Amino acid sequence: MLANYNRSAAALRAQVQAQGISDSTILDVIEKTPRHLFVDDVLKHKSYENTALPIGQGQTISQPYIVAKMTELLKQAGVTGRVLEIGTGSGYQTAVLAQVFSEVCSVERIKSLQWQAKRRLHQLDLYNVAMKHGDGWQGWSSKAPFAGILVTAAAKTVPEALLAQLAEGGVMIAPIGEQEQTLMRYSKTAEGIKAERLAAVRFVPLVAGDIVL
Repeated sequence: MLANYNRSAAALRAQVQAQGISDSTILDVIEKTPRHLFVDDVLKHKSYENTALPIGQGQTISQPYIVAKMTELLKQAGVTGRVLEIGTGSGYQTAVLAQVFSEVCSVERIKSLQWQAKRRLHQLDLYNVAMKHGDGWQGWSSKAPFAGILVTAAAKTVPEALLAQLAEGGVMIAPIGEQEQTLMRYSKTAEGIKAERLAAVRFVPLVAGDIVL
């Protein structure tokens, strides 16, 4: 079974690379991160397909290409310090970030998902992740400022609290919109915030204030 997973992981790496991911570090992480640990047993046969999968509670584990792309966008922007992730979910994106950046802070509103993600990260010996059960719209002000922020659910409008927690010179990657969503890059400079439209995307909504125990 492990050999099958290894072959599938190598094939996934090749697919992600073919879609335009060129950073060798991120490609290595995509290949070596055991995605089958982050999905339910009934979906393990789909673990290494380049597609999003349901994880319960109305949430999904993101498509590996999108995980790699958002991570690459942060790395290409020169982000090297502390990164904030909004929406821990299964913990798969968190695991990828933790292998690329020195410190990751991750906020999740659904306690059961947060607990499962924490268990998986420890199983992979990834201990450079701090987790918070809370409202993603509010970020994690006591840990700010952040060199990079990655939002894994679509906000109707730009979460101003997150921009406020971004360090000068920092970058936030976030999907914005409802029916039509756009992946956006926000760069913070001394002059203010520069916003750039990157691509059309489809994410679950970023829910405000609804903490699930």
